Order: sequence, then C-alpha cells, then structure tokens
Amino acid sequence: MAPGIVRNAQTPRIPALIPSRCPDPASSSRPAAPPPPGAHTQLCSCSRSFALFLPVVAFLVALHQNKQLIGDRGLLPCRAYLESVRRYFQGRGGWDAVSYAPTVLWLLDWSHMNANLDALALLGLGVSSFVLVTGCANMVLMATLWVLYMSLVNVGQIW
Repeated sequence: MAPGIVRNAQTPRIPALIPSRCPDPASSSRPAAPPPPGAHTQLCSCSRSFALFLPVVAFLVALHQNKQLIGDRGLLPCRAYLESVRRYFQGRGGWDAVSYAPTVLWLLDWSHMNANLDALALLGLGVSSFVLVTGCANMVLMATLWVLYMSLVNVGQIW
C-alpha cells in the first residue's frame, strides 16, 4: 500500500477487471476444497506415458527415413562417413574412432548398411514399445534405448 493511505472496512473494494476462476477468499467463508484423490497420480502417469511415447516416435521416424538419409544410397551415406572417420584415425577402428563417432555400427558388417539401420530402428522401436505398453522402464531398457538412439544420431552427420 502507498504511504498515507489507510484502508478500513468502509473502503469499497474495486472489482477485478479480469474475472477470476478462483473463488475470492474474502467472499467465501468455507476453505477451498482439496484436489480429488489421485489427481497428482493421474498427472504423473499421463506425463510419464507421453515421455515414454517419444522414443516410439523417434524410432518409427528413423525406420522410415534412415535409408533415404544415411543409407547405402542416401543423401549422406553413413558408410562413407564411418570410412572417413576410420581414414582420419589411420585405418584404426579402435577407441579413438569409437569415441569420435560412438555407434553400434562399428561392430556390425557394413556390406548391408540399410539392413543394419533398419535393424537398429526396429530393435529400438520394439524396446520402446515394450516400455510404453508395460511401463517397465528400468535402467537396462532405458540404457539400451539410449545406445540405439545415439548410434543412429552419431552417424547422421551435420546437414
């Protein structure tokens, strides 16, 4: 309040210009009702389901777009990228190359890269669908999803 202004019981209240959805505590003698039981639990389960739905979408998109973007005949083939990384590290496919471009594809045969990319996307789609349906999101499954997703992202290169 500004100095010098004294508010007493006879001072009229100025009505709010924006109607409020919350009841005015001065006009109600009853305390506000608590939220219904389970409201917080419903919010948590809804946000958890949304968070578990994101990997399903990510791997589904990867399944449909990997061959055209980073496949054998894609815009930026990942086989050429991995070979250039290997050449950069003088032909060694050791820890230096793996730390530069961490991907599971270092361990797989590169002769059928489209099949490898589809296998990674399908495996990720299967694991993420299992997590979404069952709600069983333990550390092993989430780490598997992370490794599979990062394997695809790290060979995707910069556009």
